[in-house]
Amino acid sequence: MTATADVSAPPSRPTAPAARRRRSQRRRELLQLTSTIPALIWFLVFTVGPLVSLFYFSTVNWRGLIAPRTPAGLSNFEKLFTDPIVGLAAWNTFLQLVITLPIVVLGAFMIAYYLTLKPRGHRFIRALMFTPVLLAASALAMVFVGVFAPQGMINGFLKAVGLGDLARPWLADGTTAFWAIIIVTIWCSMSVSAVMLAARLNSIDESVFEAAEIDGAGHWRRMWAIAWPMSREFIGVVTMLQFLWTLFASAAVVLLLTRGGPGNATVTLSFLVYDFAFNQSKVGYSQAVAVVLFVIGVIGILVIRRVFREKN
Repeated sequence: MTATADVSAPPSRPTAPAARRRRSQRRRELLQLTSTIPALIWFLVFTVGPLVSLFYFSTVNWRGLIAPRTPAGLSNFEKLFTDPIVGLAAWNTFLQLVITLPIVVLGAFMIAYYLTLKPRGHRFIRALMFTPVLLAASALAMVFVGVFAPQGMINGFLKAVGLGDLARPWLADGTTAFWAIIIVTIWCSMSVSAVMLAARLNSIDESVFEAAEIDGAGHWRRMWAIAWPMSREFIGVVTMLQFLWTLFASAAVVLLLTRGGPGNATVTLSFLVYDFAFNQSKVGYSQAVAVVLFVIGVIGILVIRRVFREKN
C-alpha cells in the first residue's frame, strides 16, 4: 500500500489590483498624517512646551532673565502653604469665583432670554453689551477709577440723594476695594456671556415656547423649565469660560485698579503670579503659584463638565 503525503496548498497571493489598492490606501493615510505635522509641531511648541517649562521653573530658584537658576526641588511649594499672602490670595480667589460665577451665569442667562423676546431696541442692546470687549483694559480701568474715585460718580450720586455719609474712597478702603473688584469683574463678564447665550437660545425652535405658552406657562417657567434644560450643555461651556477668565485673566483688573492694595486686601492668585515674577523678582516662586492655579483650573473644568453634562 502506498501512503500519500498530505501537502497543504500554498497560501494564495493577493491579486495585483488588490495589492495596488492597499498601497494606495497606505499612501493616502501617510499623506493625511503628514498634513497634520504642522499642527502637531505648533501644539508641541506652544502648548506642551510652555506647560513643561511651567513645571520646570516652579522647581528652581530664579530671580530674573539674566540671573542664574539653582535647583529648589519642592521648596517653593512647601513655602506656599506657610505664606500668609498666598493664603489671603487663595481666599480672595475663592470668594471671587463663588460670588461672580453664579451671578454672571444666571444673570447672563436671564438677559439672554430677554433678548430672545426681541424687545424694542434689542439690536442696540446687543451692540451695547459688547462695550467691555471694545474698550481696552487700560481705558476700562480709567472708567472705573472715575466711578470709584473720592469725587467720582458713586460718591457724587450718594451726596446728591442725601447719603453723603456713605461716601468713601472705594478703591483705597480695605473693606470695599475687594467688592469693587468683584463689581468690575461682573460688569466685564456678564454682557459678553449674555450675547453668547442669546445666540444659543435663538437656535431653539420657537414652536417649543409657543406650545408652552398655549399650556399656560409664563416667561419664568419657560425660562427655567424649557430654555435652561435645552441649553444646559452650552451654559456649561459659558460657565467654564467664565471660570477660566476669573481664575486667570482677572489679574488685569486688580493690577490696573488697586495693584493688590490697599495693603494686600485685593490680591488674588493670578495677580501674585505677576507680582512675584515682575515686582519681587521671584520667578520660580511665581511659577509655583501658577502650577497651583493650573491644578485648580483643571479640577474646576472637570467639575463644571460633570455638573452641566447633558442628562440622558
